[in-house]
Amino acid sequence: MLTSQPQIKARIIADFGRNFIAQCVQSKQQYHCYTRGKRTGIAVGDFVLLDIHGKEQATIEKRLNRENLLYRSDNQRSKLFAANIDQLFFVLAPQPDFSMDLIGRAYIASKNANIQMYILLNKADLPQITKARKRLKPLEKLEIPIIETSIYAIDVLKEKLLPLLAKRTTLLLGQSAMGKSSILNVLVPNARAQTQEHSKALGSGRHTTTDTRLYQLPKINGSIIDSPGFQSFGLAHLEIEDLLKGFPDFHEALKNCRFYNCTHRHEPSCGVLAAKTQGGINKQRYQLYLRLMNELESRPLY
Repeated sequence: MLTSQPQIKARIIADFGRNFIAQCVQSKQQYHCYTRGKRTGIAVGDFVLLDIHGKEQATIEKRLNRENLLYRSDNQRSKLFAANIDQLFFVLAPQPDFSMDLIGRAYIASKNANIQMYILLNKADLPQITKARKRLKPLEKLEIPIIETSIYAIDVLKEKLLPLLAKRTTLLLGQSAMGKSSILNVLVPNARAQTQEHSKALGSGRHTTTDTRLYQLPKINGSIIDSPGFQSFGLAHLEIEDLLKGFPDFHEALKNCRFYNCTHRHEPSCGVLAAKTQGGINKQRYQLYLRLMNELESRPLY
């Protein structure tokens, strides 16, 4: 009588659409795997149960419960960044210009997923660094740690980041051209080789520019997830009441609102509007709040 092979627990370490690379938690063996059906809902960092077929092939039979999931969404679709992460490193640089709007959106998403966010102000060797520091001033009330980095000071970069990466899973995220890949190559010197191995496992090196990967940092018992650069960060999956989790700079002013259901846009005796007028709330931050409110209210009803 034939007995079925028991399912094994693995973690997703690379995402290529409907194809994945998973690594067995115990043996560290890697498998090229896929889900049944069209919809996956699987993200890098997820823990799953696999059915093994041969030496390198497997089917994802079940996704295990998540601690959290960071993703962006608009009215048409969602983009999953990573699951089961401890912290987010959001990479910026003085040049090209970074988007304060994207920073604010990423912060709101991380707060709602209960993920600690850091800002890596990269290319700190550039003369435009002073201007970049000034632009980030409105974020002081959010108490987001800002760490300046430069790949031309590798030892200093490692000294700052490796202690934070130890025993944690970290998502590396940011706009294109901010030097995110250069930071990854310092922290994971063989990242390019691992990328090539993953692509080869799927055949013909396809999807090499749009995938997400998890890299192990065995010396410090940590891992880092690299995700492709992006230019938008929709928050259509949030509810209006979730937005204020990402605006701690409004919280003191909220106590002075006359109405419990104040939207902080036009109501009389609104503490937020009063604080903005008096300079206690940054106008740029308030404009982000208005944009997000309008986006959520314009979502289609199904």
